[in-house]
This record gives sequence, structure tokens and C-alpha cells, in this order.
Amino acid sequence: MILRAHGAEPSAPAARSRWYERELGWPTAGSDPVELLTGVAFDVIELPAVAGFAMLRRVPRTGPVAVEGAWMRLLVAVGSADELPGLLDWLEWGGVSLDLGAIGAGGRITAPCPARSWPPSLAAGAPGGRCPQEAAVWLRPPDAKGEVEPTLPRAGFGGDGGAPDLVRLVSTAATECHRARLVRALPLPRQRRAGEG
Repeated sequence: MILRAHGAEPSAPAARSRWYERELGWPTAGSDPVELLTGVAFDVIELPAVAGFAMLRRVPRTGPVAVEGAWMRLLVAVGSADELPGLLDWLEWGGVSLDLGAIGAGGRITAPCPARSWPPSLAAGAPGGRCPQEAAVWLRPPDAKGEVEPTLPRAGFGGDGGAPDLVRLVSTAATECHRARLVRALPLPRQRRAGEG
């Protein structure tokens, strides 16, 4: 058992968890890694990172975006996860196999490593103040100086922070997920197909 001296600095995960809760008002769970609870302050739309990067080129204003491994996570307004299946049907993507999902009430995501503009104490304990290569990281971090919820895409006309509406975001994400699947299905140059001589 390790005892910490009174007044000693908290561990990096504890500091990160406390920062997310105090500064952004987002509930957390776990300690290593710290997890953010979905369905409280935001929901998440998740898609392959390769499709996500293509989507970000087409939709430059999205609200907060994180990447963890091969997956990109877009923070959207609470309730958006429940809207996704019906929205995909309405956009005529229903029945098409897409790697596009949502995490809502009762879900969790790994809390991304702090953005460079956040207090240095949040990265304390990480080698050189850096996050491990496999860690979740912010591509577009939430603004710690203002309310995050108004910047989240939502059904209707989007948030007050200039984020697109949920329909445009999902439409573009679905298109890029479909394109990524088609590209993966294409044979490589000089690759022969069955039956070709």
C-alpha cells in the first residue's frame, strides 16, 4: 500500500478525472484509464478513423472529436445515439452495412489525454508529459473555457457553437464509412480475381 504525504500531488489519472468533472462537468469512472460516462453531458458517434478523417475534411466544424486506435469518436448532443438508427433509415442508409455506431446512456469511452492547452498537471506522471501512443487523444478538444454542450451537433439546426446539425454530420459520416468499405473491397493493382488467368 502506497501512502501519499498530506498535500502531495494526485496521480495523473486522478488529476485528469477531477479536471473533467470540475472544469467540464462530465462524470467519470475508473482510474486507469479514466473513462467518461456517455448519455449524461454528451453521446458519441463512432466510426473508423480513416472514414472520420475524410469526413472532417468535408465537415470542418463538428464539436469535440477524439481518436483511439482505429476509431474516431464525435461528441454529439445527449439523445443522439437513440436517433442514429432512424436517422440512417431516413437518409436511406438503413440496411447498408456501415461501421457507424453510437454510444449513449449507460456507455463509456476512454477519457482522451489532455489537450496541449490544458493545465500541465493533467499530464503529470506520463513519460515526458506525453500520452502513450495507444491512448485516446483529442483531435478537436472541448473548449475548457466555455460551455461544451452548445457546440455539440444535435437534431434540428445544430448547437449554438457553430457545430453542424446531426443530420448533416451523420449523412457525411455514413457516406465516408461506405466509401472506406468500398476502397477496402477493391482489389490491389495487379491482384488477380478468382477465375482470371
